[in-house]
Amino acid sequence: MRTIVTVIGKDQVGIIASVCSQLSEQNVNVLDITQTILGEYFTMIMLVDTSECTLPFADLATLLEESGKLRALSIHMQREDIFNAMHRI
Repeated sequence: MRTIVTVIGKDQVGIIASVCSQLSEQNVNVLDITQTILGEYFTMIMLVDTSECTLPFADLATLLEESGKLRALSIHMQREDIFNAMHRI
């Protein structure tokens, strides 16, 4: 299943490495990634494949959200089909 991961917070060293490491540990593959700095804020959107993930979707979402809080980041996951349905014109 393809999933959208968003990360927002004050820029700091290691954000991409940290998120990608956590995804890799759960056997999640990063398909595409875009990131930018807006002023002092870091923003990233990732398209990932969770079909081989070792955790249930909700558990992975919680893991990322909780780890983000430790770094003062907002990390959210959403299934691609739901994301697309919500953003349809």
